[in-house]
Amino acid sequence: MKRALVSVSDKTNLVPFVKGLVENGFEIVSTGGTKRVLDEAGIDTIGIEDVTHFPEILDGRVKTLNPYVHGGLLARRDLPEHMATLEKLAITPIDLVCVNLYPFKETIEKPDVKLADAIENIDIGGPSMVRSAAKNYRDVTIVVDQNDYDEVLSQIKAEGTTTLDTRAKLAAKAFRHTAAYDALISQYLTQQNGLEDPEKLTLTWDLKETMRYGENSHQQAWLYEDALPKSFSVLQAKQLHGKKLSYNNIKDADEALRCIREFDEPTVVAMKHMNPCGIGRGRTLEQAWERAYEADPVSIFGGVIALNRQVDLATAEKMHKIFLEIVIAPGFDDDAYTVLAKKKNIRLLTIDFSKKDEPTKHEVVSVMGGMLMQDQDTLSEDYHDWQCITDNKPTEEQLRTMMFAWKAVKHAKSNAIVLVNDERTLGVGEGQPNRIDSLRIAVSHAGDDIDDRTVMASDAFFPFGDCVEYAGKHGIKAVVQPGGSIRDDESIKMANKYGIVMVTTGIRHFRH
Repeated sequence: MKRALVSVSDKTNLVPFVKGLVENGFEIVSTGGTKRVLDEAGIDTIGIEDVTHFPEILDGRVKTLNPYVHGGLLARRDLPEHMATLEKLAITPIDLVCVNLYPFKETIEKPDVKLADAIENIDIGGPSMVRSAAKNYRDVTIVVDQNDYDEVLSQIKAEGTTTLDTRAKLAAKAFRHTAAYDALISQYLTQQNGLEDPEKLTLTWDLKETMRYGENSHQQAWLYEDALPKSFSVLQAKQLHGKKLSYNNIKDADEALRCIREFDEPTVVAMKHMNPCGIGRGRTLEQAWERAYEADPVSIFGGVIALNRQVDLATAEKMHKIFLEIVIAPGFDDDAYTVLAKKKNIRLLTIDFSKKDEPTKHEVVSVMGGMLMQDQDTLSEDYHDWQCITDNKPTEEQLRTMMFAWKAVKHAKSNAIVLVNDERTLGVGEGQPNRIDSLRIAVSHAGDDIDDRTVMASDAFFPFGDCVEYAGKHGIKAVVQPGGSIRDDESIKMANKYGIVMVTTGIRHFRH
């Protein structure tokens, strides 16, 4: 008779699977809670102690770490000496293992989990059995995923066993399963020890979707989600309407969310190709939309829109007038949703904005041959800590507008220049090889909207005085920038020449 060892934490769909094994000539060895569930379902099982001839000890920490288990798993059926050893020691071969592991992930996701609870949910015997069975996949079927139950049972019913190809694929999945499990444990314990630069970096993600294509149609793409996902993420958004998000949609939506979380007042962010083309704020969401649209009515076409208030009918009716790829908001009034959903291809997403300030994870960027990892740029700043370095001093109103500009420039690609008033962005220059070209683009976009209320923000210092001079010649009266150039004096002299108020933050915000 063939033998299966079954020991699972997640018992979903387990009973029908094991019944199918029994009907096809398997005897079942089981442990603890799994055995109780199978016994209650009327399935005859052999207790693990009857196999190991040794009781479970140490509160269940040791029960399957035994030669009668691992000998039965690791013996090669094609080697007579292996089989002779089993016969001599009365070890029964194990042909199938169905194991999933202690719920470590679910444990550490609980609020205020204690370290001791996390430690107790580190499985030792389970991964050992999984790895033994997977190593010997030529003879043993290893099942770690309930999604494989039907296929495994179907092959056993048809052929009496699984195919070698299936066993090989299940073995690879099993090692991915234990690797991901160990990665979570190592991440958690590394974090508990406060180590920021471990000699080995172990990360794990779960496949969420195979995408139609990547940045371009000839590129394959896959969407993976962090094994411990964050709520304020486009991957956790609820899609109410429209076709699936594309690779580029997800990147744009992610940038829109990074930007919109900066603002507390009613605000609308229009993102295009991962750059903000318009940011508007107002007393109402409708007013914020009007200002974001007015910032760049050309670029916003086909854009991704993030709003930090529930969308009302008045705002929806105005958004409906142009083509938009995605609208992300905390929610939609019923009549607002009805208006926007008239367009077949628009994507409407909701996300939990109450989680926008939850602790962020590191961001990871691939490079050829490796990857870069860094903290997200979520620094909270207070304009009262900034330093005025010019003869003219800022008013409180100018400082508030500078903060608006400073939050906006963080999310434009370097070299970034953003012009704003107290209501909206006026012009955005970004991604240029030099700062003066970015400024020219921003000024060109702003045009006649530049007035005494206009504030210019630069994501990094001015290497020369030319940017401040150009700003002064075009009527800009206030500038916020990090400072720190060896030629700061040139910029200060130019600011004083044109009567510009200039404030330094001491912090730069490159976004490459």
